[in-house]
Amino acid sequence: MNKPQILVCRAVFPETLQRLASQFDVEANQDDTLFTPVQLAAKLQGKQGAFTTGSERISAELLAACPDLKICANMAVGYNNFDVPAMTARGVWATNTPGVLTETTADFGFALMMATARRITESEHYLRAGHWKNWRFDQFAGSDVHGSTLGILGMGRIGQAIARRGALGFGMQVIYHNRSRLDAATEAECKARYVSKEALLKTADHLVLVLPYSAQAHHTIGAAELAQMKSSATLTNIARGGIVDDAALATALRSGQIAAAGLDVFEGEPKVHPDLLALSNVVLTPHIASSSTPTRLAMANLAADNLLDFFSGKTPRTSVNTVPAAA
Repeated sequence: MNKPQILVCRAVFPETLQRLASQFDVEANQDDTLFTPVQLAAKLQGKQGAFTTGSERISAELLAACPDLKICANMAVGYNNFDVPAMTARGVWATNTPGVLTETTADFGFALMMATARRITESEHYLRAGHWKNWRFDQFAGSDVHGSTLGILGMGRIGQAIARRGALGFGMQVIYHNRSRLDAATEAECKARYVSKEALLKTADHLVLVLPYSAQAHHTIGAAELAQMKSSATLTNIARGGIVDDAALATALRSGQIAAAGLDVFEGEPKVHPDLLALSNVVLTPHIASSSTPTRLAMANLAADNLLDFFSGKTPRTSVNTVPAAA
Protein backbone atom coordinates (compact mmCIF):
# COMPACT_ATOMS: atom_id res chain seq x y z
CA MET A 1 0.00 0.00 0.00
CA ASN A 2 1.39 3.39 -0.99
CA LYS A 3 2.12 5.83 1.77
CA PRO A 4 0.36 9.22 1.75
CA GLN A 5 2.49 11.95 0.24
CA ILE A 6 3.19 15.08 2.28
CA LEU A 7 5.22 18.23 1.79
CA VAL A 8 7.19 19.68 4.70
CA CYS A 9 7.32 23.30 3.60
CA ARG A 10 10.22 24.58 5.73
CA ALA A 11 13.23 23.16 7.54
CA VAL A 12 12.34 21.24 10.67
CA PHE A 13 13.97 19.08 13.33
CA PRO A 14 15.49 15.86 11.90
CA GLU A 15 13.71 13.78 14.55
CA THR A 16 10.37 15.20 13.42
CA LEU A 17 11.17 14.31 9.82
CA GLN A 18 12.04 10.79 10.95
CA ARG A 19 8.64 10.43 12.62
CA LEU A 20 6.90 11.59 9.47
CA ALA A 21 9.01 9.44 7.16
CA SER A 22 8.00 6.33 9.07
CA GLN A 23 4.40 6.81 7.92
CA PHE A 24 4.53 9.07 4.86
CA ASP A 25 6.29 9.64 1.60
CA VAL A 26 7.90 12.95 2.62
CA GLU A 27 9.24 15.73 0.44
CA ALA A 28 11.35 17.80 2.82
CA ASN A 29 12.82 21.29 2.49
CA GLN A 30 15.83 21.25 4.80
CA ASP A 31 17.44 23.98 2.68
CA ASP A 32 14.59 26.15 4.05
CA THR A 33 13.69 27.66 0.70
CA LEU A 34 10.86 30.18 0.85
CA PHE A 35 8.40 29.05 -1.83
CA THR A 36 6.51 31.55 -3.92
CA PRO A 37 2.77 30.82 -4.28
CA VAL A 38 3.42 29.32 -7.72
CA GLN A 39 6.26 27.16 -6.40
CA LEU A 40 4.18 26.03 -3.43
CA ALA A 41 1.30 25.00 -5.71
CA ALA A 42 3.74 23.04 -7.87
CA LYS A 43 5.30 21.32 -4.85
CA LEU A 44 1.85 20.33 -3.57
CA GLN A 45 0.82 18.52 -6.73
CA GLY A 46 -0.11 14.96 -5.75
CA LYS A 47 0.38 15.71 -2.05
CA GLN A 48 -2.36 14.80 0.40
CA GLY A 49 -0.84 16.66 3.35
CA ALA A 50 1.31 19.68 4.11
CA PHE A 51 3.37 20.56 7.16
CA THR A 52 3.22 24.34 7.05
CA THR A 53 4.47 27.40 8.91
CA GLY A 54 3.20 30.96 8.97
CA SER A 55 5.09 31.72 5.74
CA GLU A 56 2.89 29.50 3.54
CA ARG A 57 -0.36 31.12 2.44
CA ILE A 58 -3.07 28.49 1.93
CA SER A 59 -5.50 30.45 -0.22
CA ALA A 60 -8.59 29.57 -2.22
CA GLU A 61 -6.51 29.87 -5.39
CA LEU A 62 -3.87 27.46 -4.11
CA LEU A 63 -6.52 24.97 -2.97
CA ALA A 64 -8.14 25.03 -6.41
CA ALA A 65 -4.76 24.18 -7.94
CA CYS A 66 -4.07 21.33 -5.45
CA PRO A 67 -7.10 19.01 -5.55
CA ASP A 68 -5.37 16.15 -3.69
CA LEU A 69 -4.63 18.21 -0.57
CA LYS A 70 -6.58 17.06 2.50
CA ILE A 71 -4.81 18.59 5.51
CA CYS A 72 -2.46 21.47 6.34
CA ALA A 73 -0.76 21.21 9.74
CA ASN A 74 0.60 24.59 10.84
CA MET A 75 3.63 24.65 13.14
CA ALA A 76 2.26 27.76 14.86
CA VAL A 77 -0.56 28.71 17.20
CA GLY A 78 -1.64 31.41 14.74
CA TYR A 79 -3.23 30.47 11.44
CA ASN A 80 -3.90 33.74 9.67
CA ASN A 81 -1.95 32.25 6.73
CA PHE A 82 -4.94 29.90 6.25
CA ASP A 83 -8.13 30.81 4.43
CA VAL A 84 -10.11 28.62 6.80
CA PRO A 85 -13.54 29.02 5.13
CA ALA A 86 -12.03 28.10 1.76
CA MET A 87 -10.25 25.12 3.29
CA THR A 88 -13.45 23.90 4.93
CA ALA A 89 -15.40 24.31 1.69
CA ARG A 90 -12.76 22.24 -0.11
CA GLY A 91 -12.74 19.55 2.57
CA VAL A 92 -9.23 20.40 3.79
CA TRP A 93 -8.44 20.21 7.50
CA ALA A 94 -6.60 23.12 9.12
CA THR A 95 -4.65 22.53 12.34
CA ASN A 96 -2.39 24.57 14.60
CA THR A 97 -0.21 24.04 17.69
CA PRO A 98 -1.82 25.72 20.73
CA GLY A 99 -0.92 25.08 24.34
CA VAL A 100 2.64 23.81 23.92
CA LEU A 101 4.09 27.30 23.49
CA THR A 102 2.11 29.17 26.14
CA GLU A 103 4.66 29.41 28.93
CA THR A 104 7.67 29.98 26.67
CA THR A 105 5.89 32.77 24.80
CA ALA A 106 4.76 34.34 28.07
CA ASP A 107 8.36 34.23 29.33
CA PHE A 108 9.51 36.05 26.23
CA GLY A 109 6.70 38.58 26.29
CA PHE A 110 7.53 39.48 29.87
CA ALA A 111 11.24 39.67 29.05
CA LEU A 112 10.56 41.93 26.07
CA MET A 113 8.35 44.18 28.19
CA MET A 114 11.06 44.43 30.86
CA ALA A 115 13.78 45.14 28.29
CA THR A 116 11.60 47.91 26.89
CA ALA A 117 10.79 49.45 30.26
CA ARG A 118 14.43 49.37 31.44
CA ARG A 119 15.96 50.48 28.10
CA ILE A 120 18.22 47.43 27.91
CA THR A 121 18.78 47.38 24.15
CA GLU A 122 19.39 51.11 23.97
CA SER A 123 21.91 51.03 26.81
CA GLU A 124 23.71 47.98 25.42
CA HIS A 125 24.18 49.71 22.05
CA TYR A 126 25.54 52.74 23.90
CA LEU A 127 28.05 50.60 25.78
CA ARG A 128 29.15 48.60 22.72
CA ALA A 129 29.72 51.82 20.79
CA GLY A 130 32.24 52.92 23.44
CA HIS A 131 30.18 55.87 24.68
CA TRP A 132 30.07 54.83 28.36
CA LYS A 133 32.67 56.97 30.12
CA ASN A 134 31.17 57.73 33.52
CA TRP A 135 28.16 57.31 35.83
CA ARG A 136 25.29 59.79 35.76
CA PHE A 137 22.21 59.85 38.01
CA ASP A 138 19.71 59.71 35.12
CA GLN A 139 21.66 57.54 32.72
CA PHE A 140 19.15 55.40 30.83
CA ALA A 141 16.57 55.88 33.55
CA GLY A 142 13.57 53.81 32.56
CA SER A 143 10.35 52.87 34.29
CA ASP A 144 9.71 50.35 37.04
CA VAL A 145 7.96 47.09 36.34
CA HIS A 146 7.33 45.97 39.93
CA GLY A 147 4.26 47.58 41.45
CA SER A 148 3.17 49.16 38.18
CA THR A 149 -0.02 48.56 36.21
CA LEU A 150 0.17 45.80 33.60
CA GLY A 151 -2.44 46.02 30.86
CA ILE A 152 -3.14 43.00 28.69
CA LEU A 153 -5.13 43.15 25.47
CA GLY A 154 -6.17 39.60 24.61
CA MET A 155 -6.60 37.28 27.59
CA GLY A 156 -6.22 33.79 26.20
CA ARG A 157 -3.72 31.24 27.46
CA ILE A 158 -0.67 33.43 26.85
CA GLY A 159 -2.29 36.57 28.22
CA GLN A 160 -3.24 34.72 31.39
CA ALA A 161 0.31 33.37 31.76
CA ILE A 162 1.70 36.91 31.46
CA ALA A 163 -0.83 38.14 34.01
CA ARG A 164 0.29 35.50 36.51
CA ARG A 165 3.92 36.51 36.07
CA GLY A 166 3.10 40.15 36.62
CA ALA A 167 0.78 39.76 39.59
CA LEU A 168 2.52 36.96 41.46
CA GLY A 169 6.14 37.66 40.56
CA PHE A 170 6.28 41.45 40.39
CA GLY A 171 3.32 42.67 42.45
CA MET A 172 1.79 44.39 39.43
CA GLN A 173 -1.81 45.54 39.25
CA VAL A 174 -3.19 43.58 36.29
CA ILE A 175 -6.00 44.88 34.10
CA TYR A 176 -7.18 43.35 30.86
CA HIS A 177 -9.59 43.69 28.00
CA ASN A 178 -10.85 40.82 25.90
CA ARG A 179 -13.69 40.10 23.49
CA SER A 180 -15.38 38.27 26.34
CA ARG A 181 -14.77 38.56 30.06
CA LEU A 182 -13.09 35.65 31.84
CA ASP A 183 -14.95 33.71 34.50
CA ALA A 184 -14.48 34.84 38.09
CA ALA A 185 -12.26 31.89 39.02
CA THR A 186 -9.81 32.57 36.19
CA GLU A 187 -9.73 36.28 37.01
CA ALA A 188 -8.93 35.40 40.62
CA GLU A 189 -6.18 32.99 39.59
CA CYS A 190 -4.59 35.66 37.40
CA LYS A 191 -5.35 38.46 39.89
CA ALA A 192 -6.67 40.38 36.90
CA ARG A 193 -9.47 42.93 36.61
CA TYR A 194 -11.58 43.40 33.49
CA VAL A 195 -11.80 46.95 32.11
CA SER A 196 -12.96 48.61 28.91
CA LYS A 197 -10.47 49.05 26.09
CA GLU A 198 -10.46 52.80 26.71
CA ALA A 199 -9.66 52.31 30.40
CA LEU A 200 -6.95 49.81 29.52
CA LEU A 201 -5.22 52.27 27.20
CA LYS A 202 -5.46 55.18 29.63
CA THR A 203 -4.42 53.28 32.76
CA ALA A 204 -1.71 50.78 31.77
CA ASP A 205 1.91 51.58 32.52
CA HIS A 206 2.92 48.62 30.39
CA LEU A 207 0.52 47.42 27.70
CA VAL A 208 1.09 43.93 26.25
CA LEU A 209 -0.75 42.76 23.12
CA VAL A 210 -1.59 39.05 22.91
CA LEU A 211 -4.73 38.98 20.77
CA PRO A 212 -5.09 36.85 17.63
CA TYR A 213 -4.98 38.50 14.24
CA SER A 214 -8.12 38.81 12.13
CA ALA A 215 -9.41 41.31 9.62
CA GLN A 216 -11.41 42.89 12.45
CA ALA A 217 -8.27 43.15 14.62
CA HIS A 218 -6.22 44.93 11.93
CA HIS A 219 -4.69 48.11 13.40
CA THR A 220 -6.38 47.55 16.75
CA ILE A 221 -3.68 49.90 18.00
CA GLY A 222 -3.42 52.93 15.73
CA ALA A 223 -2.89 56.66 16.11
CA ALA A 224 -6.13 57.19 18.03
CA GLU A 225 -5.37 54.43 20.54
CA LEU A 226 -1.75 55.52 21.02
CA ALA A 227 -2.98 59.03 21.77
CA GLN A 228 -4.96 57.67 24.72
CA MET A 229 -1.93 56.07 26.38
CA LYS A 230 0.25 57.65 29.05
CA SER A 231 3.36 59.43 27.79
CA SER A 232 5.33 57.25 30.22
CA ALA A 233 3.76 53.99 28.98
CA THR A 234 5.37 51.16 27.06
CA LEU A 235 3.76 48.96 24.40
CA THR A 236 4.80 45.34 23.80
CA ASN A 237 3.50 43.38 20.81
CA ILE A 238 3.98 39.59 20.74
CA ALA A 239 0.66 39.00 18.96
CA ARG A 240 0.82 39.39 15.19
CA GLY A 241 1.98 41.98 12.70
CA GLY A 242 -0.93 44.16 11.62
CA ILE A 243 -2.42 44.37 15.11
CA VAL A 244 -0.44 47.60 15.42
CA ASP A 245 -0.20 50.35 12.82
CA ASP A 246 3.61 50.38 12.70
CA ALA A 247 3.81 53.77 10.98
CA ALA A 248 1.59 55.37 13.62
CA LEU A 249 3.62 53.69 16.36
CA ALA A 250 6.87 55.08 14.95
CA THR A 251 5.35 58.55 14.96
CA ALA A 252 4.20 58.15 18.57
CA LEU A 253 7.62 56.92 19.67
CA ARG A 254 9.45 59.69 17.84
CA SER A 255 7.25 62.41 19.32
CA GLY A 256 7.31 61.04 22.87
CA GLN A 257 3.59 60.31 22.84
CA ILE A 258 4.53 57.00 24.48
CA ALA A 259 7.88 56.19 26.08
CA ALA A 260 8.97 53.00 24.35
CA ALA A 261 7.90 49.83 22.55
CA GLY A 262 9.00 46.21 22.33
CA LEU A 263 8.08 44.45 19.10
CA ASP A 264 8.47 40.80 18.11
CA VAL A 265 6.05 41.00 15.16
CA PHE A 266 5.64 43.45 12.31
CA GLU A 267 3.43 44.36 9.39
CA GLY A 268 4.82 42.72 6.25
CA GLU A 269 7.52 40.85 8.19
CA PRO A 270 10.34 40.03 7.72
CA LYS A 271 10.41 43.62 6.47
CA VAL A 272 10.35 46.19 9.28
CA HIS A 273 9.09 49.75 8.87
CA PRO A 274 12.23 51.89 8.33
CA ASP A 275 11.01 54.52 10.80
CA LEU A 276 11.06 51.91 13.57
CA LEU A 277 14.62 50.89 12.67
CA ALA A 278 15.76 54.49 13.06
CA LEU A 279 14.47 54.84 16.64
CA SER A 280 16.40 54.07 19.82
CA ASN A 281 13.35 53.69 22.09
CA VAL A 282 12.10 50.47 20.54
CA VAL A 283 13.33 46.93 21.18
CA LEU A 284 13.07 44.79 18.02
CA THR A 285 13.22 41.00 17.82
CA PRO A 286 12.60 38.75 14.78
CA HIS A 287 9.39 36.88 15.74
CA ILE A 288 11.07 34.58 18.25
CA ALA A 289 8.65 34.57 21.20
CA SER A 290 8.20 30.79 21.09
CA SER A 291 11.80 30.08 20.14
CA SER A 292 13.22 27.81 22.77
CA THR A 293 14.47 24.45 21.52
CA PRO A 294 12.10 22.34 23.69
CA THR A 295 9.07 24.42 22.72
CA ARG A 296 9.81 24.54 18.99
CA LEU A 297 10.32 20.76 19.05
CA ALA A 298 6.99 20.33 20.85
CA MET A 299 5.32 22.52 18.21
CA ALA A 300 6.86 20.47 15.39
CA ASN A 301 5.77 17.22 16.99
CA LEU A 302 2.22 18.46 17.56
CA ALA A 303 1.98 19.45 13.90
CA ALA A 304 3.25 15.97 13.03
CA ASP A 305 0.70 14.43 15.42
CA ASN A 306 -2.11 16.18 13.56
CA LEU A 307 -0.94 14.65 10.27
CA LEU A 308 -0.55 11.23 11.86
CA ASP A 309 -4.03 11.50 13.41
CA PHE A 310 -5.70 12.37 10.13
CA PHE A 311 -4.06 9.70 8.03
CA SER A 312 -4.84 7.05 10.65
CA GLY A 313 -8.55 7.91 10.41
CA LYS A 314 -8.79 10.07 13.53
CA THR A 315 -9.88 13.67 13.96
CA PRO A 316 -6.75 15.87 14.14
CA ARG A 317 -6.21 16.71 17.78
CA THR A 318 -5.87 20.49 17.41
CA SER A 319 -7.97 21.34 14.39
CA VAL A 320 -9.29 24.84 13.77
CA ASN A 321 -12.06 23.71 11.44
CA THR A 322 -14.33 20.71 11.03
CA VAL A 323 -14.53 18.87 7.76
CA PRO A 324 -17.54 16.60 7.16
CA ALA A 325 -16.65 12.92 6.91
CA ALA A 326 -17.90 12.79 3.34
CA ALA A 327 -15.60 15.62 2.19
